[in-house]
Amino acid sequence: MSDSTSSATPVLLLPGLICDARIWAPQVEGLRARFVVEAVDGYGEADSIGAMAETVLASAPERFIVVGHSMGGRVALEVIRRAPERVAGLGLVSTGIHLPKPGEAEGRFALLARGVEQGMDALIDAWLPPMVHEPNRLTPGLMDMLWAMCSDAGLDTFERQMRALLARPEVESLLASIACPTLVATGAHDAWASPAQHETISAGIKGSVLSIIPDAGHMVPVERPDAMTQALARWLETV
Repeated sequence: MSDSTSSATPVLLLPGLICDARIWAPQVEGLRARFVVEAVDGYGEADSIGAMAETVLASAPERFIVVGHSMGGRVALEVIRRAPERVAGLGLVSTGIHLPKPGEAEGRFALLARGVEQGMDALIDAWLPPMVHEPNRLTPGLMDMLWAMCSDAGLDTFERQMRALLARPEVESLLASIACPTLVATGAHDAWASPAQHETISAGIKGSVLSIIPDAGHMVPVERPDAMTQALARWLETV
């Protein structure tokens, strides 16, 4: 395995909205014995998907595999749009390719207003639980970890990233041009990024691998860490 492309090519794991490297901690732990893997800890002051992609590219190795969760999937797509020759493999986890839908901006700004008026705690209390498959909310320590991660991001980061998502670039037309090995994955109970949505994404990328993780919602890397790690490992062996 030490001579395989997957083990020689660094793997960068990108977080989503108000998340950081903690969302990928189980995968870093589970994969690092076989792969060179790093979880990106955020996007600094970047206030657009393009700026986030440039932040990743500025610190990434010359050639790498990029895997993005949620908003991080959109950043990964922007990375491959801007530097396809540098990307050896692409992973899209619990993400989307659609432009803003009717009512999306209103919903996001209502959440921001809640945070401004009542504080970040109130914003997280409204936003976070639906992101996790209900039975998994009882997993010891899981919600506390997720809550702390989102709280550490803060309201300013939420607003920057929220506005970036509302101004996200069109990516559906990009799919057919993606030539590198691609994994498309989501939780079977993801109410924000459904399995059907990922079937559509996978169908648009020639040769992509689709993996639906049972008993998981949107926060699949930490809801079902072993299953997510195994899906990544199987795919990385083929890259």
